[in-house]
Amino acid sequence: GLRKKTAVFTEGKYLHNFVQATFDALKSTGADLECQTLLIGGDGRYYNDTAINIITKIALANGVRRVWVAKDGLASTPAVSALIREGGPKWKQVFGAFILTASHNPGGPSEDFGIKYNCENGGPAPEKLTNAIYKNTTTITSIKMCEGCPDVDPTVLGETVIEARDGSRRVSVEVVDGVAAHVDLLRTVFDLGAIKALLDRPDFSICFDAMHGVTGPYAKALFCDVLGQPQSCLINAIPKNDFGGHHADPNLTYAVDLTKKMGVDRLGQPVGSAQGVPSLGAASDGDGDRNMILGTQFFVTPSDSLAILAAHADCIPFFAAQGGIKAVARSMPTSGAVDRVAQAKNLALFETPTGWKFFGNLMDSKALFGGTDYTPFLCGEESFGTGSDHVREKDGLWAVLAWLQILAAHDAPGKPLVTVESIVKDHWATYGRNYYCRYDYEGVDKPKAQAMFAAMTSATASNTGRIVNGNKIATADVFEYADPVDGSISKNQGIRFLMEDGSRVIFRLSGTAGSGATVRMYIEKYVPPTGSLHEVCANVVGDLVQAALELSSLVKFTGMESPTVIT
Repeated sequence: GLRKKTAVFTEGKYLHNFVQATFDALKSTGADLECQTLLIGGDGRYYNDTAINIITKIALANGVRRVWVAKDGLASTPAVSALIREGGPKWKQVFGAFILTASHNPGGPSEDFGIKYNCENGGPAPEKLTNAIYKNTTTITSIKMCEGCPDVDPTVLGETVIEARDGSRRVSVEVVDGVAAHVDLLRTVFDLGAIKALLDRPDFSICFDAMHGVTGPYAKALFCDVLGQPQSCLINAIPKNDFGGHHADPNLTYAVDLTKKMGVDRLGQPVGSAQGVPSLGAASDGDGDRNMILGTQFFVTPSDSLAILAAHADCIPFFAAQGGIKAVARSMPTSGAVDRVAQAKNLALFETPTGWKFFGNLMDSKALFGGTDYTPFLCGEESFGTGSDHVREKDGLWAVLAWLQILAAHDAPGKPLVTVESIVKDHWATYGRNYYCRYDYEGVDKPKAQAMFAAMTSATASNTGRIVNGNKIATADVFEYADPVDGSISKNQGIRFLMEDGSRVIFRLSGTAGSGATVRMYIEKYVPPTGSLHEVCANVVGDLVQAALELSSLVKFTGMESPTVIT
């Protein structure tokens, strides 16, 4: 997909180029554009409505006969996956979707816009397709477009049939409910009756922050309409095309309304009184695929969250009814907390590059590739993404319900409430604790960031065996992934410094920034169950942070003395 400043999309034919190149690539694969359906939706950011009409007119000119547009143009990324996978009879099945989102990046005329294509399995386009799309964009000479077609009004549900003047062709553009299919799917995954009983306890309360992104209508439908909770449990639940002027990224730096309500600071440490603080706090990002989980004055790291969901997976009916999860996967920068659960429960474990498409391959190993069946499957990334094989994207609301299901399973009438904090601390007492943090340096000059990574790459051999700030490096390397499903090789997926004691320092250049480069620095130190499990993370990993800064010469290359975000 693409992610650029909005002005790049609004000027010239940048959007048109990508969409036409995508249709050309699809035609070369033999995709059935005429007999099935194209879905279009997005996170509601600025330029969403205009882009929908551009894509619709290009689609119709390229032979697509049926287009679904999400109502109000709003469809969360996991909901798009659900709509593709649950899309009705064969003649109405969705062959793919354009998702208009720049994910957790800011929105507005001077901020970011984005577009990506998802395939018939509901997941992101594989590399062979994205490579073909890119190649087409470099040679494209014409764009097909039905200029005379009327614009779509995405605010009104219903079908519009358009007929060619000569009567030779009829096409359908239908505005569909982008919320119901996802909520209906989640009903089949969880025991909402047990969750409602937990939510109805007088000593339990929840706060969900939609951050003025796409998840607001989904949260209202789920928590208020289905689970009967008051609308006051939702904050920032009205989607806005600039996310209310905020950065719709669910972390301790940007989800300030939620962290204030939950009584934690930017480092996740408790502040103020616990009086009146909700039992569970959660946030999702602009397009609804990420999540942040908090208890009363307690922050749950995404890596811990993944491990805890794996440890308690049998509490979730979707997994339990299928005999339990078979496999777990994490992105390479994500902490090894889930590894210890996998080892204890004899689960298949995969360490992949960052990117949900790698998880999708594992989920579809049998269905699409005739390989091993790894489902039911649980996966996650340290960047606040968690999910399962119910869809082929990470799913923010799914993660919130998964936590509620676990809490409900530990709830006993007449007994004291089992809290988020107690679940996490019990987990540490069983498996040990992976002290973990991520430093994001945003808006770095890209050539300088690339020079820093080039220097670290060239020094991997000489750094192996070196002692830095008391930490001995067992291995320094550049992470490479051989996909066990399709055999593809992904190179240059991050620089790793693996210490003798099991600690890790990781560096990655993020591809999700709209401008400049984002350098991500990951720090991890494992402490066994017999060790000190309740320290402030910054105090435990401080020596590794200093080692990382020395190994990377980050300040020298970037000029940044401190990170933009710490999570």
